[in-house]
Amino acid sequence: MLIGIPREASGGETRVALLPDAVARLLKLPGIQIQVEKGLGENVHAPDSAYEKAGAKLVDRSKVLGASDLILRIRKPEPAEIGKIRKGAIHLSFLDPYRDPVTAPKLAAAGVSAISLEMIPRTTRAQRMDVLSSQANLAGYVAVLLASRELIRVFPMMMTPAGTLPPARVLIIGAGVAGLQAIATARRLGARVEAFDTRPVVKEQVMSLGAKFVEIDLGETGQTSGGYAKALTEEQLAKQRAGLSAVIAACDVVITTAQVFGRPAPRIVTKEMVAGMKAGSVVVDLAVDSGGNVEGSVPGKTVEVGGVRLVGTLNLPGLVAAHASLMLSGNFTAFVEEFWDKDAKAFKWNLEDDILKGCVITHGGEVIHEGVKKALAESPAAKSAPKPAAKKKK
Repeated sequence: MLIGIPREASGGETRVALLPDAVARLLKLPGIQIQVEKGLGENVHAPDSAYEKAGAKLVDRSKVLGASDLILRIRKPEPAEIGKIRKGAIHLSFLDPYRDPVTAPKLAAAGVSAISLEMIPRTTRAQRMDVLSSQANLAGYVAVLLASRELIRVFPMMMTPAGTLPPARVLIIGAGVAGLQAIATARRLGARVEAFDTRPVVKEQVMSLGAKFVEIDLGETGQTSGGYAKALTEEQLAKQRAGLSAVIAACDVVITTAQVFGRPAPRIVTKEMVAGMKAGSVVVDLAVDSGGNVEGSVPGKTVEVGGVRLVGTLNLPGLVAAHASLMLSGNFTAFVEEFWDKDAKAFKWNLEDDILKGCVITHGGEVIHEGVKKALAESPAAKSAPKPAAKKKK
């Protein structure tokens, strides 16, 4: 099998799917060859010579797309590029299939077997392949550093001859992987940290990191089998906003990390809450690219509203691209190793396997993932498409 890694064409993407060390590791598998697009590792100071030394062949983009049996990349392909991928190839990347009604059907029509990175189940067996967790970990860390840079105060308490500086008060909303790392990082910087999550089960984890857990009675809540918070009802959202308003007003920094898988991010921080914050405060919205937790946050920009800075920086793991790429390389390598048949020297296609069943979106010229098929059928584009004319009876 020939594995190909193209450069990331999307603007602003600094991460790399596979570093030279991972190339060398995969080449130890029998029957594997690897080709990479020239200049692949420039953003992380991994020169072409390092890939060649690891055993990869340097080629241009057309050969990576047109000749590879398995393509590993971070971003989904542009629609115009899908036709350049070899029919029968396997394509592994983020696809966002629930919110993108175009890419999956095009990949299916092109005869490409598409695997979506974010759909890999969050199970013990799949833990080494879990790109969402590996990248969210870094996003939580970077979010706190961005907040500390934008805040016009210091995070730790300082006792000086000129007077005592109180610690910054930080609220983390969402105690998943990103939220827990944000808590730990803010604590290391000396801030007074509080955290809120709709899942009571995470209270112990929050407290173990030295943060206070904000409790709001929302009635029955919980999490999905994948560890995501379940969507709240409108009544629960209203209670949540009422309970958070006073806490947010007292904070210097708010970092929101709440996501609902396959759906737009819940709107948690309203413009009224932002208006109630002190001038000079900072809000970092980690969910800005999926709809945003914060009213008024703008994807890719930092804006000021009433003296409060709303940070909407995209691709936070890309700001620490070297380590983000190192973790992605480990995730990709673990996936290939898990599904590589050393005896047959081929990819093991077992669509009843719990991991593949969860993340294979297209195969055999069709969209086969049941959840994605349903979402595509219910999309506005599908509903507005003209129905085929009924055949006339002879």
